[in-house]
Amino acid sequence: MNGALPDVPEVRVVGLPQLTSGFDLVERLDLGMHLKVHGPLEPIGGEQLAALAERISLKGRGGAGFPFAKKLRSVADSAIRRGVRPVVVVNGSEDEPACRKDTVLINRAPHLILDGALLAAEALGARTLVIGVTRDSTERSMQQALTERGLSNRRGSALRARVQRNPVRMVTGESSALIRSADGGPPLPPGRKVRASDSGVGGAPTLLSNAETFAQLAIAARIGADRYRNTGLQDEPGTVMLTVSGAVARPMVLEVPSGVPLRYVLQLAGAPPLPQGVLTGGYHGKWMDATAAHDAVVSRASLDAAGGALGAGAILPIGQDTCPLGEALLVAQWLAAESAGQCGPCYLGLPAAARGLEDILNGGGPAALEALRQITQSVKRRGACKHPDGSAAFIESTVSAFTDDLAAHVLGNGCGRPVQGVLPLQDEAAPTAAAGGGDAGPSGQRLAVDWTLCQGHGLCADIVPELIQLGPDGYPSVAETSVPRYSQARAVRAVRRCPALALRLEEDPSKPAARTSLPVLPPGRGRRALGSGRD
Repeated sequence: MNGALPDVPEVRVVGLPQLTSGFDLVERLDLGMHLKVHGPLEPIGGEQLAALAERISLKGRGGAGFPFAKKLRSVADSAIRRGVRPVVVVNGSEDEPACRKDTVLINRAPHLILDGALLAAEALGARTLVIGVTRDSTERSMQQALTERGLSNRRGSALRARVQRNPVRMVTGESSALIRSADGGPPLPPGRKVRASDSGVGGAPTLLSNAETFAQLAIAARIGADRYRNTGLQDEPGTVMLTVSGAVARPMVLEVPSGVPLRYVLQLAGAPPLPQGVLTGGYHGKWMDATAAHDAVVSRASLDAAGGALGAGAILPIGQDTCPLGEALLVAQWLAAESAGQCGPCYLGLPAAARGLEDILNGGGPAALEALRQITQSVKRRGACKHPDGSAAFIESTVSAFTDDLAAHVLGNGCGRPVQGVLPLQDEAAPTAAAGGGDAGPSGQRLAVDWTLCQGHGLCADIVPELIQLGPDGYPSVAETSVPRYSQARAVRAVRRCPALALRLEEDPSKPAARTSLPVLPPGRGRRALGSGRD
């Protein structure tokens, strides 16, 4: 499987549907069809709602897995203590190329998500509801759902509800970035650790949870805790939404009861009978080998015990015919380009980690492996958000999971297998930038050195260290990756200040053309044109 996933891939269900009820009838459940399928929903008091969430062991389905009842009570306590009305935020941002389960729910069952969010808003006495999305399709569907319910952001409304559109970027789905954008700021993490339950949108206590979490709450409120617990495992009851892609015949979103064998999920999607590895939890997740994947079941506890992670529900197997380290390198380079460019561990550390993995693939030997380990250790727990931590953990998991291939590259001439590009990366259906988010993502250009001119002055490495480092011989080593948007100005400065006029910006043939203010030359032309100016 190559390329991007569609917004709404094939949807399958194992057992009786809950979140996907009615999907066999219509493509999208409008309000009328939603009520026919699910029935009406009565309001529930705050403590009753928290008790319900506690009884069904409801945890956030966006990756962190924080208990919903604890979050609900924390917001209520903070609102009472401060004497202000809280805010409810639905995080429908799904910015990993390998995740589509929330996008499917928003596109096909938006009222189920709204049911849960409105239950929470009523229980907390909230008068503001914000739904964060990052795609054209999810924005249209959710805006239509608000209209169908007669909800709007008009001043004086009993509940002001609005859709907050952000760019498709890995960091924009982070909770603090969504809150910051809802307040009119850039959709980027602010870099300071403040709990949303204490101070979120507009400084008010904010209940923020993932779209699937609110949909699960709505199902439980309708059918009751006892009936809800009849599905799935005793300690993790209910169903789980998964996105299965990678080396599969049929990429799909699946609703399955917790406890279903992971091997059965892989079989449904047409994965290889004996995968070389299975990436669980998405691109901030962990790799599992074929044996562990065969024995594991779909649950947070089981996957954790087997060395994997449920995360946001992305499952990605790869076959025996591809180089796993090469596949991971493509992801590592994408993760580095997804940086917001506002803290050193991210915009310097992640490109360095990607280069370190590339050095191993290119025969750098044990020294390259040790250097990579030092880089990933230095990145963790020092960033403005969790993106550096998750990206470093992915690289560490790759190195730990594929020891035979690692040995072949470190001690020999490589594993001999090509890189197939089976892990989805480019999201062709989504823009690379949107209002307030133009400083993230790849630009579509890359730096190149004319080695007939380069004299090893090293000035370029001082100006743009996230893309250029000096080798042992004093000459620059340029990252084989697209220039991130946050590095555009520094890249232009490095080109203009090169004393030997050896550095240039060229179109990156692996990336789609993007609007940019960078001066770009086609390879091999205009050797001195870029270096004629001086800052």
